[in-house]
Amino acid sequence: MHKSYSFYPLGDSAVLVQLAEKVSLSVHRQIIRLVRQLAQYPFPGFIECIPSYTTVAVYYDLEQVGPAEGFDTRYAYICSLLEPLLEQDDSEKMMPGNSAEIIDVPVCYGQEFGPDLGYVADWNKLSVEDVIRIHTEQDYLIYAIGFAPGFPYMGGMSELIATPRKETPRLQVASGSVGIAGTQTGIYPIETPGGWQIIGRTPLSLFRTDHRPPTLLQGGQYIRFRSIGRAEYERLKDVSR
Repeated sequence: MHKSYSFYPLGDSAVLVQLAEKVSLSVHRQIIRLVRQLAQYPFPGFIECIPSYTTVAVYYDLEQVGPAEGFDTRYAYICSLLEPLLEQDDSEKMMPGNSAEIIDVPVCYGQEFGPDLGYVADWNKLSVEDVIRIHTEQDYLIYAIGFAPGFPYMGGMSELIATPRKETPRLQVASGSVGIAGTQTGIYPIETPGGWQIIGRTPLSLFRTDHRPPTLLQGGQYIRFRSIGRAEYERLKDVSR
């Protein structure tokens, strides 16, 4: 049987599982399925796995894995443990009871929270109201978390509001800022430099070190943006502190 996946070593204590070369919803579902299976049934020495667009990085503790009898390396042994999880037939790929979670993300658009909202509207020959409507009328699949702790890389944004990144990045972008860059939208979880066009801000805290897990968002979830006014923003901000 032809394998639709490949294994690559990441140093001496991780395996990179590549499931495809192109991003797709079906590939993402396979990735999330593998992540959930490893979380539910971890092998001895398993530390964590990091999902991305077409890959999953699986990290393990060499000492906990122990000797890999019958295999030249522990890497080969770990690959042998992963293979059965990847070779289940299509009927098993969507695990029952694991429907995607939709996270409601309130956003105060424009004003000082969204200094680039007008630019996004002008670039696409739309009104500000149209940009907000288009941005909030669909759900966004989180493919991966990265760049900054808790930053969601999402798919599904309409090309009607696609806008190039800023030519000169800002030195500081406030935490909670919602931005657009090309055909992607994202949320800055912490204050950091950034070049995305900022159209609003959410009062939610996406990254908190005193929480487990510390990130509010996870790969496989969906985000649904909801437009709110300044008063509700301030109220929710107080609650999230």
